[in-house]
Amino acid sequence: MKKKTLILGIETSCDETAAAVIEENKGTIPNILSNVVSSQVDVHKEFGGVVPELAARSHIEKIDLIVSKAIKESGKDLSDIDGVAVTAGPGLIICLSVGLNFAKSLASSLNKPFIAVNHLEGHALSPKLVADLNFPYLLLLISGGHTQFLSVKKFGKYKRLGTTIDDALGEAFDKTAKMIGIEFPGGPFLEKLAEKGNPNRFKLPRPILKKGGCNMSFAGLKTAILKISKFIKKDDDKKDLAASFQKTIQEILYVKTKYAFKEFRSLSKTKVNNFVIAGGVAANRNIRKTLIDASVEEGFNPIFPPLEFCGDNAAMIAIAGLEKFKLRKFDKLDHPAKPRWPLDDKAAFLKGAGVKL
Repeated sequence: MKKKTLILGIETSCDETAAAVIEENKGTIPNILSNVVSSQVDVHKEFGGVVPELAARSHIEKIDLIVSKAIKESGKDLSDIDGVAVTAGPGLIICLSVGLNFAKSLASSLNKPFIAVNHLEGHALSPKLVADLNFPYLLLLISGGHTQFLSVKKFGKYKRLGTTIDDALGEAFDKTAKMIGIEFPGGPFLEKLAEKGNPNRFKLPRPILKKGGCNMSFAGLKTAILKISKFIKKDDDKKDLAASFQKTIQEILYVKTKYAFKEFRSLSKTKVNNFVIAGGVAANRNIRKTLIDASVEEGFNPIFPPLEFCGDNAAMIAIAGLEKFKLRKFDKLDHPAKPRWPLDDKAAFLKGAGVKL
């Protein structure tokens, strides 16, 4: 009987130390044998955001323990592993280097293939951990560092349709939360606070809403929040501002997603229009509802990873590694950490003031 391929995935791109073991299955859905994630929220809370040096130090302290725990929970031996996959970018280079160097040493000692994985590709494939997902499909990647629409033609083939020209959506959530006075990590707490507020209390800007196709901008919205936050004192005001912010985000995503649907249809002649929403912000229930509504209206099938696979995790890195393993796309041990590593390397760089849309 043919041995099923086992992939160890390792993730240290930001402030989660994670490891997972997945096993190739007869179908396209793998067996997830373990998925261990260690958060650093308590480390960074007093600073109101991730401190790279502290994050890297925490990775160094935990990575051996987390990988060992993932192997133990999988019920397999380390010698059973067929390949070691690790996030090589994008992310904080000081954090990426910890996982990358550990994975290189492990792969070398085991004499097993080393596989460098693009973190964004892990998010793109994360729904495949639990469900069949055929190419092509439209992807909305919304996380702390990235906000973009991509056409996923097949594994390794991506075309960017739109992106943020300034802040990523997750970054806008966290910064807004901080201005309102919500502790780190702000995004999830802001969502809960917004549920108690009046979403129509504050009129907030919706930058480039009707221009630039499905490109997005959130910096102007963040600036408006900063100005208003200086004059609010009561808890009810904070709730209303949080609710107004979230409603504005939902309105922006609704319109921009409609633009993305149109562009995707013009590129992909497919009968089944699948729409994958991945990344940490995909866990936001109100945003999920908005995107589901837009999808139903336009005949798209919205697909979300389970909540445990929305944020940074190693199972998504392992499945990307498994796809590369099946194609025998292995990497050399001198593969560098890449702080910036776009899925579509031909797309124009859109960031900063003065960008023409």
